Amino acid sequence: MVKVTVWNENRHEKINPIVNEIYPNGIHGTIANFLAKEGLQTTTATLDEEEHGLTNDVLNETDVLVWWGHTAHDEVKDEVVEKVRQRVLDGMGLIVLHSGHFSKIFKTLMGTSCDLKWREADEKERLWVVEPSHPIVEGIGEFIELEREEMYGEHFDIPAPDELIFTSWFEGGEIFRSGCTYKRGNGKVFYFRPGHETYPTYHNKDIQRVIMNAIKWAKPAERKRPVYGNAQPLESIAVKN
Repeated sequence: MVKVTVWNENRHEKINPIVNEIYPNGIHGTIANFLAKEGLQTTTATLDEEEHGLTNDVLNETDVLVWWGHTAHDEVKDEVVEKVRQRVLDGMGLIVLHSGHFSKIFKTLMGTSCDLKWREADEKERLWVVEPSHPIVEGIGEFIELEREEMYGEHFDIPAPDELIFTSWFEGGEIFRSGCTYKRGNGKVFYFRPGHETYPTYHNKDIQRVIMNAIKWAKPAERKRPVYGNAQPLESIAVKN
């Protein structure tokens, strides 16, 4: 069984009544709940817990980490970011949602600013599937339509994705690379754009399906990370005169 940890700042839910009404158990609680209903073993972690809830024991037991952050990226301790980075390199999957594009862990793994254009104006978003054979879009039609979302627009300062899964169109005219996969070390990373806190995006069944598919795609391979450094020869090496 895939073991999933859903991480969330859990700040908006405490101070914004609109967010609290949409996600009374927190964004992390909502995501963990629908994943558990699909048979995944889920736990949650939040910013204000000790080590942000990401202790060595938690990370070592996590196959895939789901990350949602927004207002408190700078409060995430660098030593925790480094632990997460190392676990990704060792094979743990990482699903980065919405404004997690600005998280320390995503920027560290990407090596770029990860900046973009944005606008909050209750716009329609249409996420077009541009890689229909990919397992992340299993069970999804040609597009997902969200009646209200925050706009993210190009240019999105990320490395060219290994695979581009979704491209979004917004009512105001912008487009955006909304579903991007990467490989880092032995780990797989998927960035998925929708999920502004004041909209019920994570209650949408298609959005839930994409996240669930992404977790199954990103789960670790059943093998150890390659060994690096000085290596002894497998065969005898003839002495050269």
